[in-house]
Amino acid sequence: MDVIRSTPVPTYTGGSGPWKEHPVILDPRIRSTRPDRSAAGTSGAATGGTAQEACGTATPQARGFTAPENDASTLEVHVPASAQRENVRFASGGTSCAAWYYPGSNGGCVIMAGGTSVTKEPATDLFAARFNDAGFAVLAFDHRRFGESGGAPRQVVRFDEQIADWHAAIEYAATLPDVDPDRISVWGFSLAAGHVFRVAADHPRLACAIAQTPLVDGRALAPHALRSMTPLAALRLFGRGVADTLGSLVGRPPMLVPTAGPRGTVASLTTRDAMDGDRALDPDRRHTTWEQTVAARIALQLPGYRPGRHASRIRCPLLVVVCDQDQSALPGPAVGAARHAPNAEVVHLPGRHYAPFLEAHEQAARTQIAFLRRHLAPHAARTP
Repeated sequence: MDVIRSTPVPTYTGGSGPWKEHPVILDPRIRSTRPDRSAAGTSGAATGGTAQEACGTATPQARGFTAPENDASTLEVHVPASAQRENVRFASGGTSCAAWYYPGSNGGCVIMAGGTSVTKEPATDLFAARFNDAGFAVLAFDHRRFGESGGAPRQVVRFDEQIADWHAAIEYAATLPDVDPDRISVWGFSLAAGHVFRVAADHPRLACAIAQTPLVDGRALAPHALRSMTPLAALRLFGRGVADTLGSLVGRPPMLVPTAGPRGTVASLTTRDAMDGDRALDPDRRHTTWEQTVAARIALQLPGYRPGRHASRIRCPLLVVVCDQDQSALPGPAVGAARHAPNAEVVHLPGRHYAPFLEAHEQAARTQIAFLRRHLAPHAARTP
């Protein structure tokens, strides 16, 4: 496993393969051009249909890779405008998942999704545009029960269902006319990046996989998440989780809680960086239908979710991007899981959970694009 950090450290050996550290230094001159805000956007949800719809809108192996340097004294994060993309749907589990499809030009395809209740637009727009600019097709989708995808009741996370949605997305992407089925990658962040470990383990045909700030071990995260809550808030959250779970057994609607909130509130996550999500993912308040709630039962489910245990079964190249001050997913468990993957590398970035969307975006995007170019290149062009 290769490891790229903000400062060089010695070579180590661990897990089932070698891993090394190489420097990727965050340029302090880079600043985000997006405005700060703390208020949440307007929320809502759409169930979507089952018919396919279409509408126009608006990487060499990474071992030893060093992010390109910039010469300008002040840099701005590049936020490219989306090329034409199509609104498509694919079948999954008796319903349909809504997706944005960005046609590509080089045969490679990146399948993308966000974590917990983060829908496809706030989760993927920034990185999807960068990947598409580099020539890759992108399929960015909503898990069932969220966003524009079908499925009821709404705002309910069911891990096995979401994994099945990824399988369905891979099968659908392989049928697209400009996609080589042997050159498909998966990309997720936070909870969805945890899913990437399981999905990559189940799909040996994948060309590569990217897990950005992944939640790989709910058991390791749970004590930290509890310490971020006040005792009263923790009791109220788990009380609602129990009530929500019991209510689901008799057909009651989900009992929803905010996905993130400040310490002392009853929310799924109240870590110090949990509230960065709004300014990172929706700084311009464009995503007015993004409902930032989740069924409270997730508080009982998450400690048992440990997708990092599948790392040893991953055969494709795996890039794990961690942020060293991440309080929402924790970098340590992700690094530990990556050590067990036969062909993994870890990139360390300074910053908190959402840094890849904020001050570390340029480094994160360039590193990931380089990785994709190495592993999604046509077979004859790949570097051994």
